[in-house]
Amino acid sequence: MNDRIYIEGGHQLKGSISIQGSKNAALPMMAASLLHEGVSVLKGCPRIADVFCMEEILRNLGAVTWWEDHDLYMDCTNATKWSVPFLFTGKMRSSVILLGALLARNGKGSLGYPGGCVIGKRPIDLHLLVLRNLGAVITEEEGILTAECSKMKGTVVSFPKKSVGATQQGILGAVLADGKTVLENCAREPEIVWLCRYLRSMGAKIHGDGTGKIKIHGVGRLNGGCMQVPPDRIVAGTYICAAAITRSRITLENFPDGELDSFLEVYRKMGGQYKGNSGKLIVDGENVQSPAPMLKTGAYPEFPTDLQSPVMAVLTTVKGRSCICENVFEDRFKAAQQMVKMGADIRIQGRKALVYGGKELHGTTVKAWELRGGAALILGGLAAGGVTILDGYSYVQRGYEHICQDLNMLGAAVKRMQE
Repeated sequence: MNDRIYIEGGHQLKGSISIQGSKNAALPMMAASLLHEGVSVLKGCPRIADVFCMEEILRNLGAVTWWEDHDLYMDCTNATKWSVPFLFTGKMRSSVILLGALLARNGKGSLGYPGGCVIGKRPIDLHLLVLRNLGAVITEEEGILTAECSKMKGTVVSFPKKSVGATQQGILGAVLADGKTVLENCAREPEIVWLCRYLRSMGAKIHGDGTGKIKIHGVGRLNGGCMQVPPDRIVAGTYICAAAITRSRITLENFPDGELDSFLEVYRKMGGQYKGNSGKLIVDGENVQSPAPMLKTGAYPEFPTDLQSPVMAVLTTVKGRSCICENVFEDRFKAAQQMVKMGADIRIQGRKALVYGGKELHGTTVKAWELRGGAALILGGLAAGGVTILDGYSYVQRGYEHICQDLNMLGAAVKRMQE
């Protein structure tokens, strides 16, 4: 029962909270730390389930890790093992990016087929494509991937479609390779830019991150990394949605400036107001009252798929018809059927969700099936009459360090029952 939280609706939010470090930036940086045979540190690292899982993987490979408050130290001097047990990879999809780092470090890598959130097909063919192009021989047997390559060699890879993970995989595989690697049709997400900044701080030679073409000149060795983990743009967007769904005014400190422009544009069109000031963002959701006639998710800098469910929750409280088109994952409307249990009128048509907003939401028992959908259901609970009980809170903990405490600091009433 300790995987359950209770949300009492109807409370206005006010006050200020600080945005945690980014999950999607920290995990690839942790993988990159394997490339230095010594100590690296990530400052302001989020203490969340996915980070703890990656930390366990590094320990399993022979690294020594420790925390000083929110600073994560990783001593990878003796991280000479190359096999990651399925116990870990089945929990977390991003574990697959370890393959490039293990190949670059130890010449061999093995891991179980990656798992994670149930939001549709998430093939890893582009990960394998880029590693094979760099010279790896990859075999798959009984769900275990094994890759071998004594020394990666620079190459040119053009991705058939944009993939954040495959772009990161290529970067991790190429920084210690012989010669020059050019990656074309790369994803442009901020988390890729942060990974490249981290690797450059370690001595890597990388150019073009944030564009569709990244050039990497392989180097002989890397130094220890030390970087502040950037604020989490998806957590920030979720809290802006919390202000919108409760028609409240809040201040976000440590805001990821410039990384949420497409989301903020949608928020503005819905009637939300915001004002940025030296790392702070003041958001006012009091006048959120316009539906979204057509909201399409897409690769950065388009609207982020990770904020689709939280925005859907807000739209259930806005009079009129909204249409959300999910272009990234084909099965990312799992939260919608749970919102319907709360009184929302949402109709799924393939990759589209039609939201007929303005219905009164009421508290009931709902279940999270994945991370962002779980966060969206918490938002629904903030706006619902009575008490909402969310089962599956552990999914939410994969990406939000203290969403209950943060919301309570703003005046919400969210309780975790440890039975």
